[in-house]
Amino acid sequence: MEFKDYYQTLGVARDASAEDIKHAYRKLARKYHPDLNKEADAESKFKALGEAYEVLKDAEKRAAYDDVGKRWQGGAGQPPPDWNAGYEFSGTDSGGGFADHSDFFEALFGRRAGAGRARAQGMPRAQDHHAKVLIDLLDAYRGAQRSIRMHVPTLDAQGRLSMAERTLDVAIPMGVREGQHLRLAGQGAPGFDGGPAGDLYLEIGFHPHPLFRVDGRDIYLDLPVAPWEAALGASLDVPMPDGSVTLSIPAGSAEGRKLRLKGKGIPGKAPGDLFVVLRVALPREASAAQQQAWRALAQAYQGDFKPRAAMEVK
Repeated sequence: MEFKDYYQTLGVARDASAEDIKHAYRKLARKYHPDLNKEADAESKFKALGEAYEVLKDAEKRAAYDDVGKRWQGGAGQPPPDWNAGYEFSGTDSGGGFADHSDFFEALFGRRAGAGRARAQGMPRAQDHHAKVLIDLLDAYRGAQRSIRMHVPTLDAQGRLSMAERTLDVAIPMGVREGQHLRLAGQGAPGFDGGPAGDLYLEIGFHPHPLFRVDGRDIYLDLPVAPWEAALGASLDVPMPDGSVTLSIPAGSAEGRKLRLKGKGIPGKAPGDLFVVLRVALPREASAAQQQAWRALAQAYQGDFKPRAAMEVK
């Protein structure tokens, strides 16, 4: 994930005032507007400016972004663990009207849910809040009760916006998907004049897992197999997010072959599948006897096995 330096994009200092940020954006937006600038990269620069302004003009987003920048070694190197989780914002959409956001923006600010619900019902409610939280993949299989720490933009005694913390106990339902929103009633902004408080919408993401990749409800696992296991077939114990299973590897399996375990993905009314992707692994070192075995194998297949046949010029 690439860190986006929004201050550099707008050409302003990190302590720039809101007025300075607005002035810089308007000046650069006129310069790179696609209707006025026909350079090849004008549109991409215009979108980058819009994204930077969308963050820095909003005091809450700017406070969260600055907090991330401090923890992310000033924007260099690898991001810290859970760098994009637990930042709470008021409102239910990102505003600004820029549809194309970078992966960095969406990872930090997520996508909003429930927009307009309170107004449509005519209720004198406070604002709903939104936050992205990360859970373990196993929580989606079993469900869990978790204490989640939230970073909340708060005005300090001097009227400056800073990040405070609060902890919430959250019930994670079994079968929750990445990108799904959980509604916590009454956990948003306080109500006005005795009116009901807003709600908090938690957008679910998963902690990176060392073995599994997630795609919707489907799970993918890269399984290393020895050349002889791929060639002769084998019965192997394969890890799953919630246990293990014995899997038969068909003889003659090629690198990249997918084996489907139906219904072994994330639970639900229509549960996902678990796909095991075979990766043929070679020994890194070989003794004299093992090298001789490889030579014997090459001799046995000489003339019959042509791995580069498709590359031959005819």
